[in-house]
Amino acid sequence: MTVQTGRRERKKAATRQKIAETALRLFLDRGYEAVGIRDVAAEADVAVTTVFSHFASKEALVFELDEDFEQRLTQAVTGRAPHEPFIPALRREIHALVRHCAAEDAAPIWHMIDESPALRQYERSMRLRHAESLAAAIAADPDLARGTTASRAIARFAIDAFSLSREAEDPEAVVDEVFRMIEAAWESTSPDRRT
Repeated sequence: MTVQTGRRERKKAATRQKIAETALRLFLDRGYEAVGIRDVAAEADVAVTTVFSHFASKEALVFELDEDFEQRLTQAVTGRAPHEPFIPALRREIHALVRHCAAEDAAPIWHMIDESPALRQYERSMRLRHAESLAAAIAADPDLARGTTASRAIARFAIDAFSLSREAEDPEAVVDEVFRMIEAAWESTSPDRRT
């Protein structure tokens, strides 16, 4: 059964999308530092308070899919098929995120992020938050039976696979290489292998 999205929710989503697209266009045209929230609000024809009701900060405008990515990562663990190993499920999701973020049209955005100390800092804190959410999902799964340290380490490695891949010539090969190490590390923490 599909749940119908109400008119109000659709309107809010459309407004959020319009603000994000407007902000990104302005940032890429004029430079991230040269554009303020008031500029974004005026160009999107909304109030400044409307911008802040959808985005907590100027940096969040660039990382509009932040929450979606975080949910997708945790869903790779919590939403996988019964008895499906979680490492391949997580690898598939990281591959999907990498394909999205390594698309040709994403290059100017990553260049802008790399050039801005504020955006680089936001990205680092976002990656840590994603790793903590992913670690919590791993640790909460009774089928995985690992401790907090193993869950946190594997989650950080997975997030780092994404970060390393976006800088590589062959992003998918990097993800596969890192995930071979992740799988070996995960197996080494198996309760059956402990002495």
